[in-house]
Amino acid sequence: MSDYGNVSGTGSDKELQDFLELEKQKAQVNAQLHEFNEICWEKCIMGKPSTKLDQATERCLSNCVDRFIDTSVLITKRFAEILNKRSGLDSD
Repeated sequence: MSDYGNVSGTGSDKELQDFLELEKQKAQVNAQLHEFNEICWEKCIMGKPSTKLDQATERCLSNCVDRFIDTSVLITKRFAEILNKRSGLDSD
């Protein structure tokens, strides 16, 4: 029986764990962003079938995009902080 995740002495366990943790965090962020997009869609567009956007709908979408950007920037900064902390711990 082979255990691919358990290679002793090479550091690949830590690398694999770090990679999996990062991927897990990315998946969580994507799920949150998807949920955020659904909320904005339902808030701004749902129930308003039209070929053109009225001013209120356009303003709503603009605000949603602004919040989306704010959220993305916040998440990016948080990831950078996490990576900086990890790299600081690794060098000790």
